[in-house]
Amino acid sequence: MTLTGTPEQRAAAVKMVLAVADAIRDLKEVPAGRLYAEVMDKMSLETLESILGILVSAGVVRRSGSHLLTWIGGAPVGRG
Repeated sequence: MTLTGTPEQRAAAVKMVLAVADAIRDLKEVPAGRLYAEVMDKMSLETLESILGILVSAGVVRRSGSHLLTWIGGAPVGRG
């Protein structure tokens, strides 16, 4: 996922990242496959993997093995 395009497209990308972050935070822990099953009608697997990469790199989500996602951060960026 890249933040290129129109301002509206960039804003939509940021909203998707925050929505995935909120879902993981609310669940505290979720298998990646279950999360994808919930969002597959809204985004591709590639997009979800990009978002997860962003959240892991930001230090708010831990990925154990290849599937278990655990919220380890506080409030998502921008939600203070």
